[in-house]
Amino acid sequence: MPGKDAPDDVGTCRCEAGRLSSLVLVSGKSERRAARSVVADYHQAQLGDLVARVGEAVDRYRAGELDPFEVDHVLFHYSRAAKELWKFCNSFPVEVAAAMIREQPPLDWWERGTPRTPRTP
Repeated sequence: MPGKDAPDDVGTCRCEAGRLSSLVLVSGKSERRAARSVVADYHQAQLGDLVARVGEAVDRYRAGELDPFEVDHVLFHYSRAAKELWKFCNSFPVEVAAAMIREQPPLDWWERGTPRTPRTP
């Protein structure tokens, strides 16, 4: 019978760009708890940065520097960026996401949420 921190979750994961292509997950409850904490702290910090951009846009609107459509564009951009961040934090096994955050944090989420410009024929 395994101890309370004995590995009880074994798997293999292939992550984007092959960075962690042969990572074998063997973790107990305490390791998963620590990994969840890393991911949650990262998610909260990054989400705070995105929300701050929205706050700046609203402040600029109130100061008469932006019109309502420009603020709407910032809100749309925020929504896309927050979705990309959520996908990153929730699409991988928590141990993989935590390892990626520790070793090489992903790109700028605001940039990743930038709406694509339509192609002209």
